[in-house]
Amino acid sequence: MRGASALVTAVALVLLTGCQGGGATAAAPAGTPTSPPATEAPVPAAVRVSPADGATDLSPRVPLEVAVSDGELTGVRVVDGAGAEVPGSVADSPADPAVDLWTPHAPLAYGARYTLTATAAGEVGGPASAATTFTTATPRAQRTPSIGPLDGQTVGVGMPIRVFFEQPVTEKAAVERALRVTSSTPTDGVWHWTSDTEVHFRPSQYWPENTDVTLDAALYGVPLGDGVWGRTDRTVSFRVGERHVSVADAATHRLAVHDGDRLVQDFPMSAGSPDDPSANGPHVVTEMNRDRVMDSSTYGVPVDSPDGYRTPVRYAVRISDSGEFVHAAPWSVAQQGRANVSHGCINLSTADARWFFEFSQPGDVVEIRGSDGGTLRSDIDDWTIPWEQWRAGSALA
Repeated sequence: MRGASALVTAVALVLLTGCQGGGATAAAPAGTPTSPPATEAPVPAAVRVSPADGATDLSPRVPLEVAVSDGELTGVRVVDGAGAEVPGSVADSPADPAVDLWTPHAPLAYGARYTLTATAAGEVGGPASAATTFTTATPRAQRTPSIGPLDGQTVGVGMPIRVFFEQPVTEKAAVERALRVTSSTPTDGVWHWTSDTEVHFRPSQYWPENTDVTLDAALYGVPLGDGVWGRTDRTVSFRVGERHVSVADAATHRLAVHDGDRLVQDFPMSAGSPDDPSANGPHVVTEMNRDRVMDSSTYGVPVDSPDGYRTPVRYAVRISDSGEFVHAAPWSVAQQGRANVSHGCINLSTADARWFFEFSQPGDVVEIRGSDGGTLRSDIDDWTIPWEQWRAGSALA
């Protein structure tokens, strides 16, 4: 009976304990060891490379990317189609720190096959590796564009950067990305396609004077379109000199010449007649001839026609490709300051024209206003285009 009573009492105690505290477990006695938190087991390293294996028609500038997970990169090797190693270096990608970029010490070639092999090591497992073989594009033709201003030249504040291509460019966005402009005085300049073969760069206002400008045209490996690719990279550095902005007012018949913020001359002049009015708007000096023959046939008027002419002039400063110059015109001195009688040029006395010729430099600006002519349309009419319209002419707009 004592044994049965003890068993009933023990069962009751167990049932009583199980009903207390809403199911909470009893605390372990002090000093009882606890288990460490569970950790994930290490996994072997893995390597991913780009471009994809078997890729073809790639730019020689294609980024060669390596990404390693669960390990450390231990080596990158690139060989050409003959198995010769291509020298290069590895650095973090500016766009993604988790990706390494391999960059060749010399540009890869067109029409060539390369193999990239990357290796890595992790905490467990053996070395990991990945490889890719790819082929660069074979151009139908290679071209190097012309660039103005010339390297080392000093120009005025109105001279845009101009890049001229021999054939129409269809890959305009790719070309713009390869054209990088830097200047000692930062500007808000933007590229604008004036045609399929020409792109210009200018700020919203005239260049700041006394500014050093560099264009890095990294066009090697850049498609231009229709199977044509860039032949080489070019760098052109030039200086924007003193600010020379003159105002030729056809209504008052005066040419106000400024050097920076100072008015340094106010010449009497004669602009284009009502039959041949000068074009309004900012003109840019592009050419200077101490002696020149003005020939009406250059803009479609035969020399032997009633309105034709072939006249030698002195101190000719070209301000447009439509035949407009600032030049000496001793035959119109009586009308200078009083009437507009030229064929569209700005006529000055010989002494005044000589002073202006010696003062001028390519890239200076002559703003013509008050004329009966329309707005300038010329090879450099950049400053007549409103800024928002100019920006819209970029392929990256």
